[in-house]
Amino acid sequence: MDRDDGVLEAPYRLEYTYQRSTGPVIGRFLTGLRDGQLEGVRTAAGTVMVPPLEYDTQGAATGEAVKVGPAGTVTTWAWVTEPRREHPLTQPFAWALIKLDGADTAMLHAVDAGSIAAMRTGLRVTPRWRAARTGSIRDLECFIPADAASAAVADAAAAAPSVTLFPSPVRLDYTVTAGHHLSVYLRAMQDKRIVGGRCPSCTKVYLPPRGACPTCGVPAAETVDVADHGVVTTFCIIRIPFDAAPFPPPYVAVAVLLEGADLPIYHLVRGIEPEQARMGMRVKAVWVPDEQLGPTLASIKWFEPTGEPDADRAQIERHL
Repeated sequence: MDRDDGVLEAPYRLEYTYQRSTGPVIGRFLTGLRDGQLEGVRTAAGTVMVPPLEYDTQGAATGEAVKVGPAGTVTTWAWVTEPRREHPLTQPFAWALIKLDGADTAMLHAVDAGSIAAMRTGLRVTPRWRAARTGSIRDLECFIPADAASAAVADAAAAAPSVTLFPSPVRLDYTVTAGHHLSVYLRAMQDKRIVGGRCPSCTKVYLPPRGACPTCGVPAAETVDVADHGVVTTFCIIRIPFDAAPFPPPYVAVAVLLEGADLPIYHLVRGIEPEQARMGMRVKAVWVPDEQLGPTLASIKWFEPTGEPDADRAQIERHL
């Protein structure tokens, strides 16, 4: 996206998923949700805590599991007029603290009351379960008024192992603003050019261009074209798979010192076996087809060896 001042912007998503272990108490609670049951845990003081924890508010270990509900009473609530993407329901609903029958504490969950007029403190509610359940708090889709109880019965779950792990996704959506110098660098990629920024004092050429030389502290407005070929200064062989991997492992990530630059560009190398990667290897950029070129580093598919003799280590050691 182009702003009015010529600076590039793009949406960016940082997303990955942890596998978290549940422990015996939370694992038992999640297993119950998968099986369409609600339970709490008895504290050292004899009260029943829902959702269950391994320790009570005084730091004492909790004890036996106690089945609660499934019905409960709304103790307080707040109405959501415009649900967000991450909310459990797409229509207006209430967040409510619900004290389940047999429990001494209230749990927070969504209530699908139909309208704000139907929502009130003291409302009796019952669970609405998802048809397909996996051992997650989202297995309990929401609570509904008790007069709709016929829609709230959970199907019996088939026998399955206890829940000991659960996925915990992390996602952050934001907008990246490239700034003037990085925008010049990215736009050049669309023309199969790689542009660096030269310091007027030390004459070093930085990739990508910067507003000021980090060594001299002076403005660095001059831009210069550098070659799309260079020398591998260092590399890393990736052997562990992950969701956003560009290729099935193993593959090689490299730092390439392009001819005419004083700072390496970071990318991938292909066309060789990972074990053949080495410092000093000469490589060249492989560009995407012209119709796929854009203001992005992805305009370079990867680097490949040129077959020329390796560079002497002395030529690259100050760039490591």
